[in-house]
Amino acid sequence: MQKGTINVQTENIFPIIKKFLYSDHDIFLRELVSNAVDATQKLKALSSIGQAEGEMGDITIEIEADKENRTLTIRDKGIGMSAEEVDKYINQIAFSSAEEFLEKFKGVDSASIIGHFGLGFYSSFMVASKVQIITKSYKPDVPAVIWECDGSTEYTINEIDKTTRGTDIILHIADDALDFLEENKILELLNKYCKFLPVPIRFGNEKRWETEEEGNVEVAEGEEKKEPKRIEVEYPRIINNTNPLWKKSPSDITEEEYKSFYHELYPHTFEEPLFSIHLNVDYPFNLTGILYFPKARTTMEVQKEKIHLYCNQVFITDQLEGIVPDFLMLLHGVIDSPDIPLNVSRSYLQSDASVKKISTHISKKVADKLEEMFKQNREDFEKKWDDIKIFIQYGMITDEKFYERASKFFLFKNIEGKYFTFEEYKNHIETLQKDKHESLIYLYSTNEKAQFTYIQSAKDKGYDVLIMDGMLDAHFINTIESKFEKSRFNRVDADVIDKLIEKEELMPSKLTDEEQKGLKELFESQVQKEKFSVITESLSETDLPVMITRSEFMRRWSDMQALNGGNSKSFMPGLDSYNIVLNSNHPIMDKVIHEAEEEQKIVIVKQLLDLALLSQNILEGEALDNFIKRSVSLIGK
Repeated sequence: MQKGTINVQTENIFPIIKKFLYSDHDIFLRELVSNAVDATQKLKALSSIGQAEGEMGDITIEIEADKENRTLTIRDKGIGMSAEEVDKYINQIAFSSAEEFLEKFKGVDSASIIGHFGLGFYSSFMVASKVQIITKSYKPDVPAVIWECDGSTEYTINEIDKTTRGTDIILHIADDALDFLEENKILELLNKYCKFLPVPIRFGNEKRWETEEEGNVEVAEGEEKKEPKRIEVEYPRIINNTNPLWKKSPSDITEEEYKSFYHELYPHTFEEPLFSIHLNVDYPFNLTGILYFPKARTTMEVQKEKIHLYCNQVFITDQLEGIVPDFLMLLHGVIDSPDIPLNVSRSYLQSDASVKKISTHISKKVADKLEEMFKQNREDFEKKWDDIKIFIQYGMITDEKFYERASKFFLFKNIEGKYFTFEEYKNHIETLQKDKHESLIYLYSTNEKAQFTYIQSAKDKGYDVLIMDGMLDAHFINTIESKFEKSRFNRVDADVIDKLIEKEELMPSKLTDEEQKGLKELFESQVQKEKFSVITESLSETDLPVMITRSEFMRRWSDMQALNGGNSKSFMPGLDSYNIVLNSNHPIMDKVIHEAEEEQKIVIVKQLLDLALLSQNILEGEALDNFIKRSVSLIGK
């Protein structure tokens, strides 16, 4: 028997490990199963080069919970350890690392750097009052040993009878952690952390209903053959898929397999992904994975189905904020890299240099895949566009390098449902806007139905209108306008069309200056001056007599504040203001000035104003009620 005291100055290291090692106690099972996988993989490597005698046999890792004895056992059939190896790896290396950790990072936010210290095994003391290691080396004639420690600095090592190769880690679960003996809790943790580990992991048995095979159904002579029975069959419950799809070559995978794996990752998701990108990199770092483009969401709320980050098939986290670019957070899937540190917090991952390089490469790979799809099958790309547009816009707004790549395949969609690249649309509007302007004017609509009148006016005059009705379009327009030389974006209802697309020759007014002044004063007398500014324009007779517009600047500012959840009025007085544009050339304006009696003029003016307000959905309450009553009265007359 060997007794010993771990050579650390701290009287009891375990409470400190318990406090600082991990913020989430669940992680202990991941650490212990990962160690079991490592031991098994090492045995496989030695066996492949002839340094391990005999057959490996069944290498399944087993998890056993014993509620009566309050123990949880993680059993592997891997490389095992001798007494000397236990002393070296458990008593000396790990604890010296622990002491270094305590000295170096005393008083520091230790959770962010704990990954440097190889303390994974000791995470078991977060849930256990005592831990036993029973282990036998793969080497013949090396006695098996048992190591025991109750969370103090003292331990014992004794020889023990064990005939099978491998290691049992036995946790005597503490009073405050008894939920870790519950079957559902263990299943939850295994499915979360160990779902794709490369060595089979068994946790108890599971029952399945099966149809009794035909050959097993006995039929007496002269009797008719009965229908096969449904019987309940018990099988070992294997937790993991040891060869997940991302480890295979893309050329060997069908589209159906990609979709099937998506549902394996997210079993509660019924929607199919739009398409996937298979990552397979071996230089300058190792990285594999599959990213899925989900169908577009109407809002950018945090998705339940997040990207899962793995290290050698060991789950690390799905909290990737700050680890990958924000716009990639809209994707689903899995990323696996042995170059990502395993035993670290998310805050450490965010500052890790290798993680940042991986993040940059993934962004490039996504852009390359999208460009390839665009070039190979543009028609299919256009069909997917409405669903992937928000993702691409988010990337272009937040990532300069992604913008440069995506500008080759980003598509504008116009009111006719046709798609254009940046360059194609520039050429298109240069052809349409034949008048010479200092800037190219891009007209856009955010609501085809609500802005129908303005869109129709633009179309009647031979101009084109883009559909920009997505939740990110307000931000996106600012981004691209800053990059498009000599170009301006105007919402189609920001002004009358002849003002939006400036012409060298202006249409003359049929009213004199004095008549226009009187018309303006008449309308001003019927509106709230702090909210509405009345202006007169000489437009075509076919244009409406009164239109409501709102300046591009004011509307953009308001939209941006609304998107950011702010109250725009508190930032800029007068932001909720509109222009009332009077078409002095419309025949009805001539009647208002020259023919109508004074009382009739007021009724007509109110009716024209309310019709214009109604077209913009800003007529409500008492004003709407008055309009309806007035309309009924006018119809009666």
